[in-house]
This record gives sequence, C-alpha cells and structure tokens, in this order.
Amino acid sequence: MHGGIMTGWAQCVYTSWSHVADREGFIVVYPNAHLRRFWQIECERKLFDILSAPNDEGIYMHEFPDNTRENNDARIVFKLMEIMKEKYNIDEERIYMQGMSLGNAMTLMMARHFGNHFAAMAGSAGPSTIGLLFDENDNPKNEAGPLTTWQARMEFDQSPPGSEDTVEDVVAKNREYWLRINECDGLPQIKLDGENNFAFYSGKKADYVFRDVKNRDHGQTFDEAELVWDYLFSGSRRKTDGTIEYREPALKREGDRVSFAIADDCEYAWVNGGRIKMPAKSMMWQKLKYHGLRGGAKIRGEYCMIPASFVAQVMKASYEEKDGWAEMVMQDGRTIQIARGCIGCTVDNRVRSMLCEPIERGGMLYISIEWFCKDILNRHVSTFQDVMYATDHYSLLSINMARLIKDILK
Repeated sequence: MHGGIMTGWAQCVYTSWSHVADREGFIVVYPNAHLRRFWQIECERKLFDILSAPNDEGIYMHEFPDNTRENNDARIVFKLMEIMKEKYNIDEERIYMQGMSLGNAMTLMMARHFGNHFAAMAGSAGPSTIGLLFDENDNPKNEAGPLTTWQARMEFDQSPPGSEDTVEDVVAKNREYWLRINECDGLPQIKLDGENNFAFYSGKKADYVFRDVKNRDHGQTFDEAELVWDYLFSGSRRKTDGTIEYREPALKREGDRVSFAIADDCEYAWVNGGRIKMPAKSMMWQKLKYHGLRGGAKIRGEYCMIPASFVAQVMKASYEEKDGWAEMVMQDGRTIQIARGCIGCTVDNRVRSMLCEPIERGGMLYISIEWFCKDILNRHVSTFQDVMYATDHYSLLSINMARLIKDILK
C-alpha cells in the first residue's frame, strides 16, 4: 500500500518487494488508492471534521462511510484478492499486506477491522492516532481479533496529522495496542543490528515484531521488504478455520545473546536477554570539570551509575567492599580496585582512568556501567539520553527502542 500522493508503481520502485518476490516465488500487487492518490482511511472525529470540510473549490477532501465495510479502498482490496484467486493458484493461508506512511495507516485500518482475512500485516511509519486504537476507558477497539503484526518506525518521524500526543507516546501506544490484542505478556527478545532496533514478542494468540530505525526520517528503508519477509511473513500462516500458525521463518527471531542495558531510575537491568533486579535503583551522575580561580564547573559527561556489587554478580566475579573501597576479581583473573571519589582505578595494580569517579550511596559503591562495558569488557556501547545498551557487535540505540527498554526496566 503506497504512501500519500504516491501510486502503486511508485511504491514498486520505492521498495524492494518485487526483488524479494522474484527470489522467493510469491506474487506482489501494488494497488492505487481509488481517489486523488490518498487512501480512504478512518480518523478521529476532530480530524474528520477538518478533512470533511470543502476546500476553496468546494471539493470535499475526505469522505468516510460510517460502516467500514462500505469503504471503497477496503472493497478494492477484497476485490483484488478475488481476482488474484481466480487468475492464479493462491494459497489462501498466506495472504499478507504491507504499507508505508498513509499506506501503513490504511493497512492498520484493515488490520483492526479485517485482519482475520490475512496471515499477517506489516507497516512502516504512519502510526494510528491513539483515539483510533483505544476507547475512553483505554480498552482496545478491534473487530478482527489477533493478528501477526510488524510495526516499523523511523527515529525522526513525526506524530500523525491531528494528533496532540508526542510521537514517542503515539509509537508506544501503537505497540501496546497489538501487545494487548495478541496477548504478548512476556518480555521480548531484543536485537540491535547496526541501525536496526528489533523487539520480537511471542504472544498467546499471535506474535508481534517492533522495529525502530536509527537516524531515519519518515518513510521506510529499502530493505524493509527483505526484513519483513525473512523475519515474519515467510513463517506466518492463517488456516482456513482462522487459526494462526507459525513455521520456521527464513531468519529466526532471536535477541542478542550478549547484552547489557540500563536506564536511569530503574530497579532492573537487562542482561543477556533477561531482566535482573538490582540491589538498588540506577541513577545518573554528572562528571564535572572544575576550573578557574572562582571555582566554576563544566559538565563533561553524564553517566548511568549502578552498584558495583551487582556488576560483579553479573560477571560472576568475586567482590569485596568496605569503607568506600572495593576489589573485584574477574573470572579471567584480572583484579580491579576502585575507590569512592577517585577517577582512577587499578587493573592488575596498574593505574587506569575512568569516565567518572565511583560514588557511594546507601553504603554501596556505584560505578559507571558505560565505563565498565567499554573499558573492561571491550563491548560496543550505544546510548540515548539516559538509556545505555551494550553488546558484542556494532549497534546504535534508537529513541523508540530506548523508550521500550526503559519501560521494561522500570
């Protein structure tokens, strides 16, 4: 489903769906919106009143029937499915929809009302406004039930037209909607692969995949089709009786096996794909540079601090702490000594600088976990505001994945 002002042909050349279809042997169809290159989507009343008013030429820019089943574009989708079944040997258990921007808004509308006719749906950008998803009591509004779903977001996207909520809140509520519909009650598997930030959820009724792309604006990446097919569509089916079935997809939905994530003011840490409670909450600490005769100071960094004893626990290292001093002996034999207020530590009795000094709170020493992951473990570390993610490969933490991680750790 193409974006607003685009066409089916534009969507064809803008994406890589045809390339993937040629390689994998499936049929891909690029329909045109029936009127003015805009899909006829539902919207909240406050935006509907604006869009339904005539413009200077007296033309109504938006008309939406009270009954979604009378929607012209929805009817076109089902008619296309009929035509394809008549002309080709279509596996009715494997019919999918994917859209971008306004095409994603159209896909989401179809998912909420007619998702039971599809094996899975996916979309990039174009999230729904919160009022379309939840009623005044925060209950999901849905006619079609659970649906295997993929949602891709771009880090620098904007809120949908008519929304008064921040884009981060809109993205979070769109994610929450499908987690509740599909009954994804457990923790996700988290994977950061370069600019791709994935959260793979398994649900009691259907699975859900969240993807956030670092340093990208509104739209979709050229490899979106590849990723949607490999991780989701290739293994998703809906039986003729409505049952959702999964087989092994082309790529397994697995999280990073080596990972350490932390966020400010959280009780938990994310360690190697699981959530572990810490002895005390994390906290942010500013590294200050004092200078000048008048004793001014500049902030030279801000770091998330966690109890050093917890770090030793995770690393399965021996640990001794007393009177603002601590010694940690790693499994590889390295001995690390730290002290309250000292920006230098010793590693095997050799002096080494730290990103910031250890601090003492509640009788416990806290250290910068960013420093420990970078300098001691030689991990790749990525941060966004007060959230840090470390793993053993190149990865860039995005804004919406940082929000997801912090929600989990709180």
